[in-house]
Amino acid sequence: MVTITKDTIFEVVIGIEVHAQLKTKTKLFGASSTQFGDKPNSNVDPVCLGLPGALPVLNKESTKMAVLAGLALNCEIRQTSVFSRKNYFYPDLPKGYQISQFDKPICEHGHLDIQVEGVEKRIGITRIHMEEDAGKLNHQGADSIEGATHSLVDLNRAGTPLIEIVSEPDIRSSAEAKAYVEALKTIVQHIGVCDGNMEEGSLRADANVSIRPVGQKEFGTRTEIKNLNSFRSLERAINVEVKRQKEVILAGGKIVQETRNYDDNSQTTTSLRGKEEAHDYRYFPEPDLPPLIISDEQLAEYKALLPELPEQKKSRYINDYQLSKHDVKVFIQDISTDLFFNHVLAEVKKATAKDVAKWVVGDLSAALKDSQSNFEATTLQPQRFAELMDLIAAGTISGKMGKQVLDELLKSDKTAQAIVDGLGGGQISDESALEDVVINILKSNMDVVEKIKAGKTQSANFLMGQVMKETKGRAKPDTVRELILKLVTTI
Repeated sequence: MVTITKDTIFEVVIGIEVHAQLKTKTKLFGASSTQFGDKPNSNVDPVCLGLPGALPVLNKESTKMAVLAGLALNCEIRQTSVFSRKNYFYPDLPKGYQISQFDKPICEHGHLDIQVEGVEKRIGITRIHMEEDAGKLNHQGADSIEGATHSLVDLNRAGTPLIEIVSEPDIRSSAEAKAYVEALKTIVQHIGVCDGNMEEGSLRADANVSIRPVGQKEFGTRTEIKNLNSFRSLERAINVEVKRQKEVILAGGKIVQETRNYDDNSQTTTSLRGKEEAHDYRYFPEPDLPPLIISDEQLAEYKALLPELPEQKKSRYINDYQLSKHDVKVFIQDISTDLFFNHVLAEVKKATAKDVAKWVVGDLSAALKDSQSNFEATTLQPQRFAELMDLIAAGTISGKMGKQVLDELLKSDKTAQAIVDGLGGGQISDESALEDVVINILKSNMDVVEKIKAGKTQSANFLMGQVMKETKGRAKPDTVRELILKLVTTI
């Protein structure tokens, strides 16, 4: 062991457990709905309530989703896995045990590559196992159990299918932890197994945190911080806990292995309970479920269903579509924006992917945000937006006019062409149609004309603005500029 002094430099060691709710319509072993937000205790069944004689029946769709997650995370798929009972007592667990997987999980030995500040790092994944979620305690009179007058139990969530993704202790900072969970969230969203909604609790992270002096091989005593439901709270909780552990050790104390709660308001962690080991849960094989066997044919079928992964999509967008890294990042991180983008691409006839991406990430995203909407909630159909993109690409309207059309598209059900017609028609690119307007503008601004004649061609920008104002934005800018520079010599 390394001797601890006030000058000791510590290394942070972090392992992350991510619970991802699977997007099945019904629960893992029962027939009740998994719909979020329904009336408390309305989505329950005999299995999740633990009623006598109720027998579990495995949801086939959850098996497929667990395997897809394993394949996406480079795991080995165990073709014969076993469900076990994890025994503990808590008000949100009616059966007194949770059906999970212990020594024979469905997926093992995977990895996920992350990037932090341009440096790539591989994080090992120990296992992915399937289990049922517990219910939820709604604390009354306070935001947490501390200070609450009483707690109400909502069992709607009980029995919801989960996969728990357990990392190796390869993470060395809160920034790496955040990058890892962000990458996991992106993957499970893109392969369609989890919606990744951290606010609703469908993706939750537990952080196992310890520190050790640099150079020491043995791990320090770890603490587990439970149910971190945002990237900000994940980062902050780890930083706070690392600081606490350093202070305890430097003061001559010892870290106790325990489960801790993070309070974002006070930015502190507090002890919840002593950390349990596996033997505390008295795991044993679930007697009401046979081993889960995945045949070679089923595994091949699941592999064929695996969609394009985020890194593959990123490469395609950059190499095939020439999209900017910023736009690609937006599409990779926001699945609803990406879906809208691809639906528009399927409809456009003239606009390029690069043009569409620029408008989707820029003007359309801003307009939706201003109207307190988003790509998931918008009523704007991709085909209507695609028509606008084609009108701009064809030169029928200018980008400036396109913004006017976009505003109207979001307010009405008119087509882009109908809106253009209502604004007086498309872009004017015919020189003969613009010549009289340009001459009048030149004659009204002779001081600017003289500057252009003297070689200050940038002064033409002012005249262009006047022409655009006169034509209500319909004049084609390139044509206007060429016409101005040609006609100044005749004035």
